[in-house]
Amino acid sequence: MLVGEGPGTQLVAGGTDLWPNLKRGLGRPRTVVSLMSVPDLHGLASGDPEGELEIGATTLLSEVIESPLVAEHYPALARAIASISSPPLRNLATLGGNLCIDTRSTYYNQSEGWRRSIDHCLKKDGDVCWVAPRSPRCWAHSASDAAPMLCALGARVRLVSVDGERVVPLEALFRDDGIDYLSKRDDELLTSILVPREAGGERCRQSFWKLRRRGAIDFAVLSVAVALWFDTGGNVERARIFLGAVASRPVSAGEAERSLEERPLSEDGIAAAARLARRVATPLDTTDFEPAWRGKMVEAYTEAALREAAGLDPGLRLHTSKP
Repeated sequence: MLVGEGPGTQLVAGGTDLWPNLKRGLGRPRTVVSLMSVPDLHGLASGDPEGELEIGATTLLSEVIESPLVAEHYPALARAIASISSPPLRNLATLGGNLCIDTRSTYYNQSEGWRRSIDHCLKKDGDVCWVAPRSPRCWAHSASDAAPMLCALGARVRLVSVDGERVVPLEALFRDDGIDYLSKRDDELLTSILVPREAGGERCRQSFWKLRRRGAIDFAVLSVAVALWFDTGGNVERARIFLGAVASRPVSAGEAERSLEERPLSEDGIAAAARLARRVATPLDTTDFEPAWRGKMVEAYTEAALREAAGLDPGLRLHTSKP
């Protein structure tokens, strides 16, 4: 899905999230309109060598993975997208759709009969979030694998409506709310993703790690995206660390980022940053595995991602597909 539900009308791209949800009774639009025949929403383009890479919202995930430009300059983005689902679905699913994918929860992504048996949940037809029954909000978690990596790379998104267009940082697209999880208006269409060229330069090192029960198909129960920029002296000039599937939006590990900056990347510094990243993660009972264990894995996977970006042995086996 690229936009929120309007009054009775739903726009759709690949449909790999929308159609299964409709089968489960999670939405009942009167009209569904496909965007896949709109040529201006599709394809990858780069302007001058210093310009941004622009990826149309309906560009297939498989097309992003197969792009020589992405493989050369944004290898961690290719890895993140290659970790999504399976080859048949990556040949249907789109990048814009993955960024706007619905949040997920053990109590929400079930058949209508199952949800009825627990009197539904706050995200759909109920009054209680069964993840945290005393909380007034929904705690369904962010399910996009592309979003944390693109946030780490400093990507922006173009939003278009009848009133014109605006370009915003990708991280500003998300809200920390399992129901109202996108900040864009219902009349706005996400048309393209802009990835800065400097994120694909020699000074930037990237890494993406994903935890799930199986090595394919499954949604993440945790993902860690890292982008590090180095100055000519070998110090970390800027660090970006984003965590996925631990909250209702991709989470920035700001304190961990700052601990790495203005100094060389050392093993002790990496371990300390990983401990700081654990502090911002709030994995709850929204998905597979015990939340407490998933919290511990935030530290382990952040350390592995940073070690890989530093050219060190990650110390863990990467549990994801490779492009």
